[in-house]
Amino acid sequence: MVRPKVEPELKKVHPQAAGIDIGASEHWVSIPSELDPEPVRKFSCFTAELYALADWLTSKGITTVAMESTGVYWIPLFQILETSGLEVRLVNAHFVKTVPGRKSDVLDCQWLQKLHSYGLLSGSFRPDDQVCVFRSYIRQRDRLTKSASVHIQRMQKALTEMNVQLHRVVSDITGVTGMAIIRAIVTGERDPQRLAALKDPRAKRSTDEIAAALVGDYRVEHLFVLKQELNLYDMYQQQIQQCDQQIEQCLSEFDSQNDEPLPPRPKGKKPSRNAPSFDLRSHLYRISGVDFTQIDGLEALTVQAIISEVGLDPTRFPTAKHFASWLGICPGSKISGGKILSSRTRKVVNRAANAFRLAAQSLANSRTALGGFYRRIRTRSGAPKAITATAHKLARIFYHLWTTGESFIDLGADAYEQQYQQRVLKHLKQRAKQMGFDLVPEPTVS
Repeated sequence: MVRPKVEPELKKVHPQAAGIDIGASEHWVSIPSELDPEPVRKFSCFTAELYALADWLTSKGITTVAMESTGVYWIPLFQILETSGLEVRLVNAHFVKTVPGRKSDVLDCQWLQKLHSYGLLSGSFRPDDQVCVFRSYIRQRDRLTKSASVHIQRMQKALTEMNVQLHRVVSDITGVTGMAIIRAIVTGERDPQRLAALKDPRAKRSTDEIAAALVGDYRVEHLFVLKQELNLYDMYQQQIQQCDQQIEQCLSEFDSQNDEPLPPRPKGKKPSRNAPSFDLRSHLYRISGVDFTQIDGLEALTVQAIISEVGLDPTRFPTAKHFASWLGICPGSKISGGKILSSRTRKVVNRAANAFRLAAQSLANSRTALGGFYRRIRTRSGAPKAITATAHKLARIFYHLWTTGESFIDLGADAYEQQYQQRVLKHLKQRAKQMGFDLVPEPTVS
């Protein structure tokens, strides 16, 4: 008689675990039934209730908590529970929402508590609290910059409606020449020659060309719109400067990881127009110990956005593969029955991944090894896949420098093309040998 195989029972990894279902107006909490005769309770979203929730959990001996990441409603409770000394694990709701049979918040929190007690839930990545503060300032600065860009578009629309073709003769209407002319128009100047005389000496267009573009139909309603949009743009610029002051103060509070002098700026790299007034590159080098701006495509603002999202501790990502997977820029692995169904990248919302993608896109015409890699992939698979592949390579280089502290050395586009040709030639020789042939180069004709 063959006895049936008995599967081992799951053992509780976190016996003192709690589960919380987050809501906009109320939170449902579940703890083990042996700790309290009423193991499931409801708390409102008011701050006093959140502290009462934390006190109840600590009084029952709870050591770890799992909660779903619902909008931004989880943030106040997460911070209060973390301050109370509890280990809080933030769970992606997408990973647990597909389980059938749970139709209410009560069952949700009980299911979270049960899964967490058996160690079946993995928490979402969240950097240290100091980095989270830094990240809040960076995200606010990004929102202000995007809002300011809206008013730039509206200024250009008002100028176009007046047939003032300023954008045809200057590369950026918010540059030195463009803003000087716009401010003069708002204050009442209409003479094209006087307006053109305000151009910066570095402007490529001549005074006559600029003056010809400034002859327009200056209607009162369009001038009113232009004035209002200029005032709003200036207001956002002031808000960005105040945000930069907070960012500089926040950066100065980080511990120094490197006291060595900052390496010289890589050749051909100029600071961005949107860069803050203080030396951001020095601060980033001091707190991270690595000059990430040496990597082609990464400037100080890009590195700032990445660090604010990934933090300063590389051990949170065991390998470069884990790092690329968290970013969502590595090939997927959808396999069934030993057959690869899809290798498309996962759809994730990740600001650090967006920063790597923008950096990859900026390498399209650069004479660097990474630029040569981008162009080779673009020729074969198209621009979207080339951007993802180059962003993946940038992320791996970033992780290598982050973990080793080494410096980045660009081989150049020519060296990359030569290495690529050698790889292709090696592959052709192997294929020819497998088929019983020898690959012989043709003699060059002198």
